[in-house]
Amino acid sequence: MSDSERPPVDVDDDLPRWYVIQCKGGESFRAAEHLGNQDYDLFHPVLEVQKKRGGKLVWLNEPLFPHYIFIRLDRVASNWRPIRSTRGVLRIVTFGDKPLPVDDALIETLREKGVEDQNTTANVYFRAGETVEITEGPFKDLQAVFASHKGEERAIVLLNLLNRQQRLVLPVAQLRPQG
Repeated sequence: MSDSERPPVDVDDDLPRWYVIQCKGGESFRAAEHLGNQDYDLFHPVLEVQKKRGGKLVWLNEPLFPHYIFIRLDRVASNWRPIRSTRGVLRIVTFGDKPLPVDDALIETLREKGVEDQNTTANVYFRAGETVEITEGPFKDLQAVFASHKGEERAIVLLNLLNRQQRLVLPVAQLRPQG
C-alpha cells in the first residue's frame, strides 16, 4: 500500500473510528451492500419517505445523508485498499490528505433516534390544495387543506374551526393524505 493510500498513524489514535464515504450519485445503497459483503462495519441511516410514483403515493427508503455512508475502520489494522474500488464508492472524505473521523457521539445519537431501524418516516409529497388528515395532537383525525411547506419538517395547513378557515403550522410527520 502506498503512502497516499494508507492514512497517517497518530500515536493516540489506535482505536477504530467512524469515517465518511462519499458515494457515486444515487449509489449509496449499492456501496453499502458491496462494502457489507466485504465485512466492513457500516452505518447507512435511511428514512422512509412518501413520494409520488406512477400517479400513486408510495413509501420508499431514502438515505438520510444522500451520497454518504459511514464506515468504522482502524487506522492501522483495517484494510483500506478495497474501499476505493468498491462499486458505488467515490472516495473517503478527507481533510487535506487525512481521512476525517466522525465523532462517535453523532453516530450514537442517530442510532438512538431510530434512524438505522428505519422507524423514522416523513411525508414529503403534498400539493397546495390537497386534503390531508392530521394524525397527532389536539387536531387529530380532523381534515385540513395543505397550503405550503414551511421548511423541510413543517407545513402550513388550513383548518375549518368555528366556521372560519384557520392557518396552522404543524410538523409534516403529523399529516397524511386523505383518501
